[in-house]
Amino acid sequence: MSTAQTPQPDDTAGPPGTVGTSDRAGDRTVPGPQGPPRTSSAPDRPPTPLTGPDRNAAPAPWPRRLQIGLVLGLLAWGLAALLSPEAGLPRQLAAAGLCAAAAVAVQYLLGPDRTAEERARRAENLLAETAATVRDGLRRHDDLRSDLVRYTEDVKQLAENLPVATDRSAGPQPARIPIEAVPDLATNFADVLAPGPPILSTFVRLEMQRVIGYMTDLTTLTVECPGENHDWMLALTRAAEESICATSTSVDREFWNSEPASRYLHAQQEAIDEHGVPVRRLFLLESARELDDRLLRLCEEQEVLHIEVRVAVLPELPPHLLRGTTNDFIVYDEAVSFEIDQDLRDVNIRTRLIARPDHVQDRMKRFRDLWEAGMSLRELEVRVDDEEDGTWMVDRG
Repeated sequence: MSTAQTPQPDDTAGPPGTVGTSDRAGDRTVPGPQGPPRTSSAPDRPPTPLTGPDRNAAPAPWPRRLQIGLVLGLLAWGLAALLSPEAGLPRQLAAAGLCAAAAVAVQYLLGPDRTAEERARRAENLLAETAATVRDGLRRHDDLRSDLVRYTEDVKQLAENLPVATDRSAGPQPARIPIEAVPDLATNFADVLAPGPPILSTFVRLEMQRVIGYMTDLTTLTVECPGENHDWMLALTRAAEESICATSTSVDREFWNSEPASRYLHAQQEAIDEHGVPVRRLFLLESARELDDRLLRLCEEQEVLHIEVRVAVLPELPPHLLRGTTNDFIVYDEAVSFEIDQDLRDVNIRTRLIARPDHVQDRMKRFRDLWEAGMSLRELEVRVDDEEDGTWMVDRG
């Protein structure tokens, strides 16, 4: 059809086998059975204004542009002849030619057939990218929310079951695990990390899985992790309310010069000064050769922090005290034992938390026996002086 024709309401009311609308590619009527027409729901609507030329009935773009340029050039020549007859014919024709060329160039630059297609293509690409981004963000948000909801249910279930597991081994105890804030925590995680990069969502999921795994193990009152876990040690120090009883073997000697040791001592000082929690530390030495000024300075440094310190030389202990473990352990509130295992090279390979009452009682008995047999700081000062003077007689083999 031509743009000059007036559309008839009956054009779209023909047989269902024909379509009275133009396709996007060539604005041609497509015959044949192609299903219901797109405009069947609104057959009587006014025709959509055409944004581009009809390549079948309308003139081609370039002839039409040239015609418009020629008309404008003739008008410009006529105006120049009327307004400036003294300019001469060559100058009037030059002005007319410039006007005609400018008209053709403007039509080319502003032509709807090319710029409209480019704008439509850019808009479609932008919409597609935006839609993909929104879908991906919503998918990650939904995945994170579902994971956190599942983890929340697991935490609540574990919190409800933990007192039951404790009852079987230690008698009735009140549940002290606050679970009301767990759903809010999960929701906050989802809201904060939903627009973030995918790696944060994966990190949160892995951390939640790790924590849930530890809590599951704690239902048996025992949990362990590879290596040396300073976070557990610091968290238990801040959670202690009654007492902290710790042993430190020769394997730990280099630990006291590290950055985690600084944070550990600071946490213990806060427990002593702010919460009144007594802290006792017993240094266990493999031989008397370790009795030196370095050990003395270490003990004095901890005494300044109000930590009670004693030292025991294992070969000098009574025989009945030599039978037992010499691994590092820390007992918090006489309820939880924090223990570190070493391999044959004295490398810390495993950290354990054990809350079984029988095991904790054995650890506390072991600590009290060694503590009573150890030297106080004043006795240590005398002993170190005697060792340096060579007046202390002891088997150094």
